[in-house]
This record gives sequence, C-alpha cells and structure tokens, in this order.
Amino acid sequence: MRARRLVPLGAALCTAAALSLAVPQVAAADSPQCSHVSSVSRPTLTFGDTGAAVKQAQCLSNAWGGEPPKLIVDGVFDSVMLKKIEWIQACHGLPTSGVIDGHTWRVLYHPALDCYLPYPD
Repeated sequence: MRARRLVPLGAALCTAAALSLAVPQVAAADSPQCSHVSSVSRPTLTFGDTGAAVKQAQCLSNAWGGEPPKLIVDGVFDSVMLKKIEWIQACHGLPTSGVIDGHTWRVLYHPALDCYLPYPD
C-alpha cells in the first residue's frame, strides 16, 4: 500500500524538478544580454545624457523586436533614442516624457510581449 502512494509522489517530484530546470533557461534566453552597468544602477536619464547607463538603456531597448529600429549603442541619448523611449513608455501606459526614470527602467528590463501602437515616423 505504501509503495502505491510513493510511486505517484516520486513521479510528481521528478516532473517538478524537470520543469524547474527548464524555466530559468527560457527566462535567460528571453532577457536581453546587456551588461554596460549593473541592473541595480538605474539613474534618471534625459535627452543629452551620455555614459554607460545610457548604453544600458539603448541595449535594453533593442530587445524589442519587429518594427522599432535598433539603436546604436554609443552611450549618447540623442533624438532617435528619445523617440524610441517615448514609444516604449506609451506602449506600457506610462507618461511619454522621454525621461528614463524608475518606471521606465522597470519596463526596459521587463518589456511587454508586444506593442500594438504604431512606431512614430
């Protein structure tokens, strides 16, 4: 009787272990590989700023597939980057200030699966 209870339990544990190993691999593949600054370094960035944090934001914004253009990761917050940041903010229901603040950093690190807003010309 005891053996009959242990077999389903063992099978359930093996399944859970296999799933727990698979999930981090999928999540790691989906997350952008940007390492210009630590993920805890999230300064407020505005048009005209330069440096490693801007490179990080540019790299993270390039995780978006499809229509939006890829930014050159050069560490300069220019007008092309401003337009893309405003679009990303709009896609997430954030104010379209173009300022990269805590809320914008959060969506850069954890973007929505897709955005149905047309990219501005």
